[in-house]
Amino acid sequence: MPRACPRCATALRATARFCHRCGAPATSEAGVAAAVASSRTTNRTPWLFLGLVLIAAISAITWTGINKNNPPAAPLMPNAGNAGNAPSAGGDAAAAAGGAGGAGGASNVDIASMTPEERFNRLFDRVMRSMAAGDTGAAKQFAPMAMMAYGMLPEHNADLRLHAGLVQVAAGNAPAARALADTILAQNPNHLFGYIMRAEAARSAGDTAAERKARADFAASVAAETARSDRPEYREHQSLIDEYRTAP
Repeated sequence: MPRACPRCATALRATARFCHRCGAPATSEAGVAAAVASSRTTNRTPWLFLGLVLIAAISAITWTGINKNNPPAAPLMPNAGNAGNAPSAGGDAAAAAGGAGGAGGASNVDIASMTPEERFNRLFDRVMRSMAAGDTGAAKQFAPMAMMAYGMLPEHNADLRLHAGLVQVAAGNAPAARALADTILAQNPNHLFGYIMRAEAARSAGDTAAERKARADFAASVAAETARSDRPEYREHQSLIDEYRTAP
């Protein structure tokens, strides 16, 4: 399209950039400004794109670093059979509950895959090992977990009640241990586990008279009870019975 110089109106060729007569730019000032603005926008686009790419890369690196340094929190009891060392009173009890082998005896058994009785026995064993090692803090930490497992059992016999009572003693809950002893004797008169549990509960509570009475009842019943053929649990706890039999 033919054009005219915006300053002197001289006819210009379509490709002319300047007026050949007055030297003025062939485009008007408004056109020049628009062209400059368009050029700036066009020239800025690659840099904007590059900036967005850099921001995305930095964000990805930062996110990876955060996730690496801060792994997601584990559930309270995700795989309680995987740790072997007993924790201190402030440690992670759930992570070490399955370490029935004692210190250094790690097990890869997931406690959640066990039967209710296996789970209770594993936790009972953990409490007893902690008590034997003098770690009362760990014993008290595992005790509520053991009693929770005990409550999930489909039924309770004298042997399981003895174990639960010993866990309550380890937890410092003498009244609960005495209640379990009374239940054993109510359902199984003269059962040695009931007298043992009464003695342990009384000893934990500092009740010397009650402990002496429970041991006397045990001594009066031990001969007849151990002669019974319907008490297989006595053979499983022979060392405990012998300990009480020979105690002064």
